[in-house]
Amino acid sequence: MIVKEVIHLVEKIATPIILCMDRIIFCPYEDKKMIAKGILPNITYRCCWVWYRNLVVWTKFYKSSIVANLGEPLLYLLALGYGFSPLISDVNGMSYMQFLAPGLIAYTAMNSATYECTFGAYARMTAQKTYNAIISTPVDIDEVVAGEVLHGTTKAFFASLAMMVVLSLFKLIPAITALLVPFVVLITGFVFASLAMLFTSFTQSWDFFSYYFTLLIAPLYFLSGIFFPLSTMPKWVTDIAWFNPLYHSVELTRGLVMGNLRLVMIEDALWLLIFGSLVFVYAVARIRKRIIV
Repeated sequence: MIVKEVIHLVEKIATPIILCMDRIIFCPYEDKKMIAKGILPNITYRCCWVWYRNLVVWTKFYKSSIVANLGEPLLYLLALGYGFSPLISDVNGMSYMQFLAPGLIAYTAMNSATYECTFGAYARMTAQKTYNAIISTPVDIDEVVAGEVLHGTTKAFFASLAMMVVLSLFKLIPAITALLVPFVVLITGFVFASLAMLFTSFTQSWDFFSYYFTLLIAPLYFLSGIFFPLSTMPKWVTDIAWFNPLYHSVELTRGLVMGNLRLVMIEDALWLLIFGSLVFVYAVARIRKRIIV
């Protein structure tokens, strides 16, 4: 009886998916173009104007913005780094300060992109009605979302770059391969800017962001391997943590900062790119539906 119910449930879920795939694969070419147009973002060079508009606004208060983004990571570095270093002599062949520092670079990128594409984007979309004003021009709503994500990624880049400068003053960036970290920061900023835009598309009030930061960002933060190696956790925790984008970003950053290059880092980078691209496409579709439909 239970087996029959399970089979019925699988058929109920799979049938629409199979029919949809059949329609996409075997429909005429023109219909395929229409389906792709409805799913894939319609983005041109105009998204750069949205990015430039946000950048110009940001330059009015960029100093306070960067300081705010650096405040929390620096607090963790000074409090936990100096606090635990005398108690923890070695973590995977490095001091605790050296173990902690690379993860804070990735955290800074996540933090900056997340705040910009939640509170900042929501203000422009609702209170300021900036989106409505922009799409009254030749700029499409898809390009507005792309510009927002690009701006969030840019802020993540500059904040993390400032964090790297600070860490270099503490002599916590020993390897020359750390010059590749900005590329990881760009990918990380893109992933979390897209993820934040996706949640913003569902948000109905400012209070909803407390759910995002408490129920999603906080678990991602503590299960990313920033403060302790995840190898000390049960296997089921490490298996779950593998789906955490911040975990892959931390692994890439730590490997490059310490000069510990491994083949698995290619897997980390590909995972971030694929995950970020899928989330970005869904975020564009969601914002399009909210603003246009």
